[in-house]
Parts: sequence; structure tokens; C-alpha cells
Amino acid sequence: MNKLHDFKPLSIVLLVAGMFLQACAPDGPPETLDSAHTEALVARVTDRWDSMAAKDFGAVYEFNTPNYRRTFSKSLYLNKFAYGVDWELTDVDVVNYDAQAAVASVVVRVMSESTKQTASSSMFGAVPTTVNENWFLIDGQWWHSVK
Repeated sequence: MNKLHDFKPLSIVLLVAGMFLQACAPDGPPETLDSAHTEALVARVTDRWDSMAAKDFGAVYEFNTPNYRRTFSKSLYLNKFAYGVDWELTDVDVVNYDAQAAVASVVVRVMSESTKQTASSSMFGAVPTTVNENWFLIDGQWWHSVK
């Protein structure tokens, strides 16, 4: 009985260490998107497109993946936008999720309209546009993937 008593403290230490390691371990990506993850993703997509509509491209830059932002400066990113188009977000649809890659495919529907009133642009007015986007789940946050 004395030998069993000697192992109790060791068992308790191992149990506590295992609980500590489990609590500190980073959560991997979910196997499927539950409603909370989907809502968080749709909110991020919506916030990004609200920034696009406001032509706040500096804010749009902040939605890009951390790796992208480490590689490409904000000033370089800002040069790719044209100010001659207005956007209005009309729908966000999460169409696919790859748990291994922690990436969601999102279809964004917007109305886009030229702000320059030329003969050809005034003929069409606002035009529905569909944009396919990929969003990565990194450390619990959704990040836009720049193509």
C-alpha cells in the first residue's frame, strides 16, 4: 500500500500538467462551420465591403491576412484601387469551407456603378456584380485572401 501512495503525487502532477497543456494548446480550425463561425465570417465580409463602399481603402487593407500585410505595404495596396466606382453590398453567401486549409469560400453580391457619367456608363446604371472571395481562419479571426 505504501508503493501506491508514492505514485499518487506523480499521478496528480501528470493530470494537472495534462490539463495545463490542453488549456494552453491553440485551438485548431473547426471541422465544420457552426452558426457562430459563420456569423463572424459574414460580419467580417460585410465590414470589409462597408469599407469598400466608403472608399476607406486603408481600412480594407486591415482585413487582409497577416502574411499579406507583412509582405505588402499599405501604400502599395492602396495604389490598386480606382475611386470611380461605387459599391453597394447586397448579399453574402458562405458556399464552402475546407477545414484542413481553414479557408471559406464566400460569394459576395454587390451593385457597382461608375461615378463618371459617360455615355456608356449612364446606359447601364448600377450593375449587379458577383465576387468570389476566400477567407482564412487564423487564430480565431477571419482574414481576406488577396488574389
